[in-house]
Amino acid sequence: MNTGVKITAFAAALAATFGTAYGVGKGVGPVDEPAQAGHGEHAPAEPGTDSGSDSGTANAPAAGGLQVSEGGYTLALETPTPAQGRSVLKFSVKDAGGKKVTAYTTEHGKELHFIVASRDLTVYRHLHPVRAADGMWSTPVDLPAAGGYKAFADFKPAGKNAKGITLGADLSVPGMYAPQPMPTPARTATVDGYEVKLGGDLTPGRAGELKLTVGKGGKPVTDLEPYLGAYGHLVALRGGDLAYLHVHPNEGGPGPDVSFTATAPSAGTYRLFLDFQHGGKVRTAAFTVQAGQGGAPAISTPDEAPHDAGGHEHG
Repeated sequence: MNTGVKITAFAAALAATFGTAYGVGKGVGPVDEPAQAGHGEHAPAEPGTDSGSDSGTANAPAAGGLQVSEGGYTLALETPTPAQGRSVLKFSVKDAGGKKVTAYTTEHGKELHFIVASRDLTVYRHLHPVRAADGMWSTPVDLPAAGGYKAFADFKPAGKNAKGITLGADLSVPGMYAPQPMPTPARTATVDGYEVKLGGDLTPGRAGELKLTVGKGGKPVTDLEPYLGAYGHLVALRGGDLAYLHVHPNEGGPGPDVSFTATAPSAGTYRLFLDFQHGGKVRTAAFTVQAGQGGAPAISTPDEAPHDAGGHEHG
């Protein structure tokens, strides 16, 4: 029986709309240099301020990935405007003195987990960059369309009392930008002949189980393979501001169920990306869910094209 880990890194924040950043109201337009997010620590909302939270979620922790700097660390992108299609991303994590960080705590087999997602949440990449001795990271990536993207660095610095940090920074792929609608909420996702079913709902301010069941050809998959030390990895992104959380089940397996305990900090639309490995290949099943609005529908169309949820590239 799988034991889940609690999703705690979301918090209410002012959502940045696509129209503000890239002119969605005009339909299609060119994309230029990205506007960088401001530096600074996460600050709690002032009493009486509407931060987007639903009632009962005021004590939710700060959202991950909403800051380019936190706790004295900064995500520094060397390639903020990659070309459309295949390219190489380079970045570093700098400390408070501006020096590149070279010492990390290995978690789930990696010093750092790197995620890139499009602002409309139709493209998702879980990348595995390589660090040079001087602290510069690099990874190949395939970004299929022009538009706004966000990069997330999920890591824990070396040190006995170090805490995990998720930093986020904007990427922009130049070209004519045609935003895509987010896939509709669904209980089933299909990828490479696998069918993944989602059970449970996201409820603002209340923990609940999300159980993802993997099958193929109408039969349950009972021999999932460990991937980075786990039978499933879940990344959750909130629509609008792309608040981020990367979680793993802490025991259980090898399938067909992968279970997480999730708490939504606010009502709204969320995109869930489940990574699982079978037959020596990592696949990603993606879901759109609603929190505080009745959850995902009981019967819905499988989540597949046109979103591009795949992308496990190694440097």
